Amino acid sequence: MREFIADSKVVIIGGGVVGCAIFRRLAMAGLAPLLVEAAADILDGASKGNSALLHTGFDAPEGSVELSCMQAGYREYLAIKDRLNLPLVESGALVVAWDEEQHAKLPAMVEKAHRNGVRDVAQIGRDELRRREPSLSPRALGALYVPGEHIIDPWSAPLAYAHQGLAHGGRILRRCRVTGGDFDGTRWVLETTRGPIAAGAVVNAAGNYGDLVEAINRPSPFTITPRKGQFVVFDKPAAGLLHAILLPVPTERTKGIVACRTAFGNLLVGPTAEDQQDRGRAEVDHATLESLIAKGIEMIPDLARHSVNAIYAGLRPATQFKDYQIALDRERRWITIGGIRSTGLTAALGIAQMVARDFAEAFGGLRDAEPIWTPVPNLAEDRARPYLTEAGGDVVCHCELVTRREIEAALQGPLPAGDLGGLKRRTRCMMGRCQGFYCSAEVVALSEGRLAS
Repeated sequence: MREFIADSKVVIIGGGVVGCAIFRRLAMAGLAPLLVEAAADILDGASKGNSALLHTGFDAPEGSVELSCMQAGYREYLAIKDRLNLPLVESGALVVAWDEEQHAKLPAMVEKAHRNGVRDVAQIGRDELRRREPSLSPRALGALYVPGEHIIDPWSAPLAYAHQGLAHGGRILRRCRVTGGDFDGTRWVLETTRGPIAAGAVVNAAGNYGDLVEAINRPSPFTITPRKGQFVVFDKPAAGLLHAILLPVPTERTKGIVACRTAFGNLLVGPTAEDQQDRGRAEVDHATLESLIAKGIEMIPDLARHSVNAIYAGLRPATQFKDYQIALDRERRWITIGGIRSTGLTAALGIAQMVARDFAEAFGGLRDAEPIWTPVPNLAEDRARPYLTEAGGDVVCHCELVTRREIEAALQGPLPAGDLGGLKRRTRCMMGRCQGFYCSAEVVALSEGRLAS
């Protein structure tokens, strides 16, 4: 008899924000799911680089799966954030019209928002816009005001979902790439780099590799073309120039360039939208970053007085379709979650609800459990952080004010950091103005021999 490294009722492939949310939901339903992630840590793919916004769905395609999942995810995030210690910076958003053509589109956008159920969206004029955002360029002609759009922390939420799933009996295997699989009519045997895994059902949440994983079950009906988004992050004093999230009037292809504060106290401008073939690397280039800086200054002229703190790029799993690609293959016990692009951080909890409903209808076996709450450490600047308390210990990273005890805690527990990137996402260490120039040696010394496998 063949020996398996794991045997689970359901295996989730992919440890991004969507995979972690599904893992949480199915674990809380008593399925003891197994999440497998190819990288050394969760959030190593598309989920590690995004705008970190909580969206209302005001401009999503009407009647789309994306809209339904976004709004369900939005509601659940608000319902659970306090018990998981997740931040919410209540900023609101302004969709700014910079020319007459864009201005003419605003009334139709208000009507669409109202049809999407976001009834508090309203058009405001130039004077009201200037009152709200006095640092904005006088070129702005008017805007839509969207009170419900907010800023969140992109990494703490999926980490909390993963922790809650573990607390409810789930298991996570990292450095475990799925390479193939066979279905015998009742269960799957997945081939992985760590050995074979038996699965009663499979959920494909593999992000930028979603079509390749889908081919294990069937010829993929969608093709992933990774869409790179580059960002620039201005130094912390720049955050005082802006209150709301500045959104552009979107095009058919992209939501466009956003300017907003971050939960970590900076000001962000981006992303671009550049299709590429490489699924694993998101490189930045000087010319594009210079254009983003120029775009930021064009919108907020006083940004010219502020320096750039960091640059980064992320990849979004774009497909040839505008909507999410979510499907249930009942006969082959496979659930597909594909093409989850820039709104996935908001939609993840809603997608997980959909997966749980599909699983219950097709396969049964779900039950409601009393939630075990697993709050994560706070990384946001709008609330107290450990360096402000005596219990915080020595500060190691002085740019981001990360303490020794925070780093040590991130290297322990049920899901310790798997690599240096995971440690950064759990603590903010080495992510400040010096980008680790002063603290990297001490961080590496603290983590030597302690990063999880």
